[in-house]
Formats: sequence, C-alpha cells, structure tokens
Amino acid sequence: MRIAVGQVNPTVGDLSGNRDQILSRMMEARRSGADLVVFPELALLGYPPRDLLLRSGFLDTADREFAAVVEASRDIAVILGHVARGGTRAANTADPSSAAFGGADLLYNTAFLLAHGAVVGQQTKHRLPSFDVFEEERYFTPGTDVGVLEWEGLRFGLSVCEDFWYDGGVLAAQTAAGVDLLVNVSASPYFRGKPQLRYALARKWAQQSGTLFIYANLVGGQDELVFDGGSFCVRPDGGFLLSAPRFADGLYVFDTAGEPVAPPDEDGLATVEQALVLGVRDYLDKNGIRGAVVGISGGVDSAVVASLACQALGPNRVVGTFFPSRYTAPESGQEARELAQALGIPLVQIEIEPILDAFKRALSPHLAVAGVTAENLQARVRGVLWMALANALGYVVLACGNKSELATGYTTLYGDTVGALAPIGDLVKEEVYALARWINAQAPHPIIPEGTLSRLPSAELRPNQRDDEDLPPYEVLDPLVRALVVENRPCDELVSLFGASTVREVARRLHSAEYKRHQLPLVLKVSPKAFGMGRRFPITHRFPD
Repeated sequence: MRIAVGQVNPTVGDLSGNRDQILSRMMEARRSGADLVVFPELALLGYPPRDLLLRSGFLDTADREFAAVVEASRDIAVILGHVARGGTRAANTADPSSAAFGGADLLYNTAFLLAHGAVVGQQTKHRLPSFDVFEEERYFTPGTDVGVLEWEGLRFGLSVCEDFWYDGGVLAAQTAAGVDLLVNVSASPYFRGKPQLRYALARKWAQQSGTLFIYANLVGGQDELVFDGGSFCVRPDGGFLLSAPRFADGLYVFDTAGEPVAPPDEDGLATVEQALVLGVRDYLDKNGIRGAVVGISGGVDSAVVASLACQALGPNRVVGTFFPSRYTAPESGQEARELAQALGIPLVQIEIEPILDAFKRALSPHLAVAGVTAENLQARVRGVLWMALANALGYVVLACGNKSELATGYTTLYGDTVGALAPIGDLVKEEVYALARWINAQAPHPIIPEGTLSRLPSAELRPNQRDDEDLPPYEVLDPLVRALVVENRPCDELVSLFGASTVREVARRLHSAEYKRHQLPLVLKVSPKAFGMGRRFPITHRFPD
C-alpha cells in the first residue's frame, strides 16, 4: 500500500486557503499513486484556533470547507483532523462573558477517515491537554468511545495527538482489538528534545501493536508556537519507512512494504535554528508584514537575531540600526558595521546623545536624571527610534532579549523590550553564544564578528558596565534559570547547588519582573517552558518560594 502524508502549514482561520492546501496535496498524492493521504490535527482550522471556535459562523464555514474535502475523496482515501459537533450542554447564560461566547455546543477534536466521497468513520480525542500552551478543555469535550475503522479490508486505529502520549486509553484499546495500521494526527509544537520523545513512544506503540505506526504533524509558525512537522512511519522492529523533513511543508510518500530509510537526524542546535527561522518568517508573512527592524548593539544577542531575520526574510527585508551613546565602546560600532556588511543589510546610525540631552532638560526641573533612570532613558530613546523606523517602513521590531535577561528583568520596559516578536527569548545566554558559533560555522565566511563572541557582554548604559556586575555569571545564572523556569524546582532544593543568596536573589528577580514579562513581545518557544502563553504566574502574589 502506498501512503502519503500531507505535512501542511495552515494559517489559523484561513479556512479556504487551508482547504486549497489540502486539496492540492490530495491531487499530488493521486499523481504519486498513493492509496491514502494523511493530514494532521485540525488541518483545516489551523492550530490552536482558540476563541475562534466560539465565534459565530466559524465552524459553519469550516464545515463547508470540510465538505469540499470529503467530496474530493472519491478516488483517494483521506485521514484528516477536524472538529465534530454533537449536541449541547448546560451553559452559564446569566453572565454576559459566558453568554456572548457560547460554550453550549459540544465540540470534539476528531480524526476522520474519508473515502468514496463520504465519511467512513471517526475517532474522537479522549485526552484533552490543558498544560503549558494547551487549553483544549476550554473548548472541547473528551471522547469516550474507541473504535477500529475498516476500509478496503484494512483495520485502522486512528488517534489524535495527546492520546498517543498516554499508556492505555485509545491506542491500547485499538491494539487489543487488532489493527493493520495505527495513525496519529497531531498538532504538536516543537521544543528541543521533543522529536526524540515522539520516536520512542511511536516505537513502543508499533511494537505493542505489531503493525506500522504513522504520525502526521503540522508544520509552521503560529504566533509564539512553531510546529516542526517531522512526520514519520515506524515499523514494529523500530525501522523507519518515512522520515519527513522538519520545518518543511510538503507531501511525503512511502510504501508499507518498502525498505527502511535513514532514521531522523538528532535534534540539536541546527533544529533550534530552523525553528526560530520558521517562526520569524511565518509570523511576518502570515500577518502580511513587510520586514523587520533589528537594533544592532555589537553584542551577541542582536547579532544572532539579525542573522536569524536575514535567513527568515532575506536581507532585503531587514534593516539594522546602531544608536550609540557616550558609553558605547568603539568596538561595538565596528562590530555592528561588520555584522551588517556580512549580512548585506543597511545599518541606520543615529547618535542618541542630543535626544537624551533634550529629555534631561525637560525632566531636570522635576527630578535628577541619574542612575537607573538615566540608564533606562537611553534604552527608551532607542525604543522610540526603532518604533518610528518600523512605522515608517511598515516593518516590526524584533526584540533581542534572551531568556536569562527576561527571567531576571534585566531589560528596560518600553526600551529594549519593544517590538512584535522576541526570537531568542527562550534561549539562555549560553545557548545564544552556542547558536552564534553554529551560525558562523555553517556560513561560507563568519557572519558574527569574533570580537562580539569574545568580549564580555555589557548593556553599555554606564561607564565600564558589565553584565556580570549586575547579574550572577551566566555559567551560574543560566542553569539556575532553567531549574526555576523550565524544571519548576523549589528554591530549597537548589540552595546546595547554587548557594542560598544567589537562589533567593534570582528567585526574587524572577517574581518581581513578572509585570514586565506580561508586556513582552511574543517569545518563540523552543524549550519545554517558555515565557508566554504556557507560563501563567500571577503578577501579584506573596508566595516566597
């Protein structure tokens, strides 16, 4: 049997455009001689649709597009993730915030099998993820029935994303009933290390069922999430019949009786780079944004962001800036110019001292412009200039803060935090340096100047300033940030590793900067826990740990 996987890159809410992608891949699958084509979870709607599911007419329109896909299945079978509607439930109609957003309709996240222009059968999703970035319990009702679908003498066990991650449940029941194929349709966003988790689980299910396991995943950027694709088919012996590329949409075909292919590549810095590039590209392109402004300081963070932006958009859609003050080292200007030249982008240079002097004259009758106030004023002047350039060009600003800075509040609100997207906001400082070196190693000639990589990092907001005078050294701070933010470990557990004073100070700064992070640009997620929609701590609280 020849099977195709349509690894599509939908845009949430572009129902007709997403339908056209699916129909185009179906046509391509027919030409390839495929008997069946598999598409990911909620491929017509895009993922996550969030409160669009509660908008009047959204699902009606989606169902009309779904009907077009069903009609097109007359000469090829299709497995596709979509929404099934079934009945109503009690809803709060007294509170206007509930009544206006419906919620009475029962919605099921479902995998459908289509053939001969009709729905052959369906399997609803049982496990509704509501952790980290997921919020499916807000919208969907968990399924209760488990079935095995039959087509052309074959028995199919369909499942939707999260059900694949649990022992027992849908896949175990289908395995016990006997199947010829297990097929999971997913919208599984990337983080570093996640592909290996999927492969291990898939091998387990293939071995337990004694049959092929097919995994079809979305690809593309959606706000702060990046879906990596990487669809695959694994045999009971652990060999792969399909290993689709990561971060690339397309149709990928295999034969169930074919020879094994090379297993997927390891997930490392190259994968992180691909995720960030696709996240930047899709954010701008799907939102119709012309290009990006990057504030280049001569430091490693802005150098990496500018490099990612050029990979994502091309240098003709990226503008760099260099806004020196009296505290800016000559080396910073030289390295900013070298970077812009290597990337082939324009570099807008504006001296900010005259602007700062005007602010100081206006403020001095009322307050002393000194210390942190003077430092933050420099960053905010730069923010105003970046935003003016972006407005004039129809661009957006890409913020250059890293995760270590965002965790500790080592940023200036309305200064270096302005912008639409923070591409490296989920990388701690050591990861930014590693990515910078990787970028240089992959280029025909170094992109990021060696001086940028070797000089001690500094915000250059006061004389001879160094990051390690304001923060713990990054070799200490980075693993501590991971322990607190990603691993959610209690402070008392970390004291023996990092020292009591360091742990308490970083935890204090993490808490006190919460209000800043609520006003940040979207941070592209590449770790198990990023700052953004998946981290929901209150701003106001007094829990000491």
